[in-house]
Amino acid sequence: MKAKIFGFIPVYGLLIACAIGMAVALCEKECRRRGMKEDTGIDMALYAVPAAIIGARLYYVIFQWAYFARDPWAILRVWEGGLAIYGAVIGGAIGLAILAARRKMRYLMLLDIVAPVVLLGQAIGRWGNFFNGEAYGYQVTNAALQFFPLSVQVDGSWHLATFFYESVWNALGFVLLWRYRKRIRLDGDVFFGYLLWYGAGRLFIEGLRTDSLMLFNLRVSQLLSLGMCAAAAFVQGRRHRDKMLLVLGGLGVLQAVVYLWIGQTYMMLLPSCIFAALMLRMQKARR
Repeated sequence: MKAKIFGFIPVYGLLIACAIGMAVALCEKECRRRGMKEDTGIDMALYAVPAAIIGARLYYVIFQWAYFARDPWAILRVWEGGLAIYGAVIGGAIGLAILAARRKMRYLMLLDIVAPVVLLGQAIGRWGNFFNGEAYGYQVTNAALQFFPLSVQVDGSWHLATFFYESVWNALGFVLLWRYRKRIRLDGDVFFGYLLWYGAGRLFIEGLRTDSLMLFNLRVSQLLSLGMCAAAAFVQGRRHRDKMLLVLGGLGVLQAVVYLWIGQTYMMLLPSCIFAALMLRMQKARR
């Protein structure tokens, strides 16, 4: 049951709108700190937000095509649900790439500006899943563990509150990246930190969920999370000549691949911790 205010305003949509508003305000603040032109943050939103919504929908449709093939018009009925955050991230990144090309702006710098606020928006948006009764995990049968925030009651049964886990993880990531943004050495440091932090959290939490988008017998979000972490560790290790990032990043990737291969995707805690530790290691850098 999707919660609504006054019987017609979806709580999920309201939370998304609040998240976008806060993101735009914080982007404007960061653009002013960097001495950029006035309203640059608004321009970024005008390019990124529509592209993110389109990307989120297309991503979901692609991996649920068996359903939408029977009713193609359902693709347009976005109010019925069906937006994927990874699609939004990809779409938003494409929108910013177009802005950077048209205005001759540094693309990685734009990604650095939005990376922390995207995490904040994701932290807020996950509460929309709570009000919609979705994005939860495996059923919890032990009565001693049936309490919030460890678990959540959905349709009369208790499940792991995976939406809450991710919301807290993302909020913590926002705090870390918001502080880190003032100490970066190269354009892209904050963005690659986002890839490591969000990828690490989602890599583990996705393995606890029961509603994952699948590619054959693999969870798509886990594959993307692993790819994000691997790319970020490799790129940052090379850019900063940090062998530890390369070695530990490779170790985390190897462990995650093994768990994916044997089908134990819920055991991603160890590689996730490695990737999160790499992001914290990056924060030791100084200008």
